[in-house]
Amino acid sequence: MQTIEDVHLAQAMNYVEAYDLDIGLLINFGSKSLQFKRVHNNSKQPKS
Repeated sequence: MQTIEDVHLAQAMNYVEAYDLDIGLLINFGSKSLQFKRVHNNSKQPKS
């Protein structure tokens, strides 16, 4: 994988939602420089 594509981001978002996590990291070690994105669970309600 040379770059992080939308399909990878969508899969990471699905994992975060499926495991009921607040946040996740999508990391690509395959490119010349490290690439990463933070993935938030938009369906999770904030704690009050």
